[in-house]
Amino acid sequence: MATIELPSFKHTPLDDIASTTSQLRASFLSHKTRPLEFRIQQLRKLYWALKDNEALISEACKRDLGKPSFETYLVEISWCMNDCVFMANNLKRFAKDEKPQDIPMTNMLMGPRIRKDPLGTALIIGAYNFPFQLSVGPLIGAIAAGCTAVVKPSESAPYAAAVLEKVLAESLDPSCYTVIQGAIPETTALLDQKWDKIFYTGSEHVGKIIAKKAAETLTPITLELGGRNPAIITKHADPKLAAKRLLWAKTLNAGQVCVSQNCTFIDREMVPAFIREMQNALNEFYPNGARASPDYGRIVNERQFARLKKMLDSTNGRIVVGGTMDESDLFIEPTVVQVDSISDPLVADESFGPILPILPVTDLDEAIRIANSVHDTPLGTYAFGTKAEMEKILNQTRSGGASLNDGFFHASIPTMPFGGVGTSGQGAYRGKASFDVFTHRRSVTTTPSWIEGLLDVRYPPYSLKKQKKFAGMNEIKPNFDRSGRSIGWGGWLLGLLGVKGLVVLLGK
Repeated sequence: MATIELPSFKHTPLDDIASTTSQLRASFLSHKTRPLEFRIQQLRKLYWALKDNEALISEACKRDLGKPSFETYLVEISWCMNDCVFMANNLKRFAKDEKPQDIPMTNMLMGPRIRKDPLGTALIIGAYNFPFQLSVGPLIGAIAAGCTAVVKPSESAPYAAAVLEKVLAESLDPSCYTVIQGAIPETTALLDQKWDKIFYTGSEHVGKIIAKKAAETLTPITLELGGRNPAIITKHADPKLAAKRLLWAKTLNAGQVCVSQNCTFIDREMVPAFIREMQNALNEFYPNGARASPDYGRIVNERQFARLKKMLDSTNGRIVVGGTMDESDLFIEPTVVQVDSISDPLVADESFGPILPILPVTDLDEAIRIANSVHDTPLGTYAFGTKAEMEKILNQTRSGGASLNDGFFHASIPTMPFGGVGTSGQGAYRGKASFDVFTHRRSVTTTPSWIEGLLDVRYPPYSLKKQKKFAGMNEIKPNFDRSGRSIGWGGWLLGLLGVKGLVVLLGK
């Protein structure tokens, strides 16, 4: 098979960053991106560029991450192509003026509406684990909203970053959308520019740096971060089903997934069966072993490999499944480790790799308590048990999203909002949320000239008569008493009319 030639990764000159940003801002202020037809055309052209470069994208992800071609198609190529089509087909509906709800009758005369205005010029900083999905995905939302944008891919996936630059250059208007390549110096220079929106995907540590920098200019941000995501398995769960689904969630992209479980809190009675089913599932997924399988990826670089190896070396837990690794190949086998403390490095820190610690617990209440103490706002929570037990987990934990009886399925549905909460992030995208996250909802009213007679209540000089008139026009009567109890329509009518009004109504 002929070797596929990929474009080379080249750092953007630091001196070009300010001028590039200025050009994109000028394009936005020229209103070039405002027409919906322009946005739709850009989305359609991006779709075909992704389609035409499938082989390059697949090869780039293989070289950067050892990513199987099936995974690349599943979570990179088709993911982004579907988003392009979905957004292009629904953009006119999303961008249409919206009628606000529950507007008082007197205010309806001013024709209140909510416009969908683009925020402006956006900076999108992607991550290495899904180099196309996490760069192109937000960009699709920025295009649809009418923003201009700079995309900064991760330098840790250089082949994908170079191919991404090629794809965008071939398909999108270069005066509105561009790629800037580099590492910390280039990212720092980008953050020194003025932006109307910053969208960052990556670690909590870097997210704090970006949030602090954005606060200096009051720039709105969306942060898609990671998290020490808990899985909880009760004694009533199906161990075979839980093992198979959680193993899949930890072997996709060799565990380099922000929503995969970081630790599984499992009822002590279930531990032997769960470990046995984990081994069975591993043999089923990779009959000749994970290392020999074309369906299992690699760790992105030596630095991340060393970090994961250090975590395994420092754990007090016992490896019960897997455990082999090879630095020369950046290979780490899916590894199940039974730990006995929440202070264990595999529980206290996010592994972001194919390591699956399990911590036996006495019961569901203990599992929930530990999950909340380890990380109270993870990106995802995964519950296995009865319907009532899973509902209890939802009621007593917090997370950006949750998948019941599965591993991170909620994050795979393209039309559902995806995002974190607290230390796992803020803001959401995917589907309509991708449009919303780059959009300002602008409230607009139009006051007709003929209504001036009704507006005299707002002009000085003020009087008690004007105040009563205003109250009659705008005051909403409560349907509850002073204790906060509902009083029903009869009590509400009594409060509205008063005692005298009721006497008149009854003809007394």
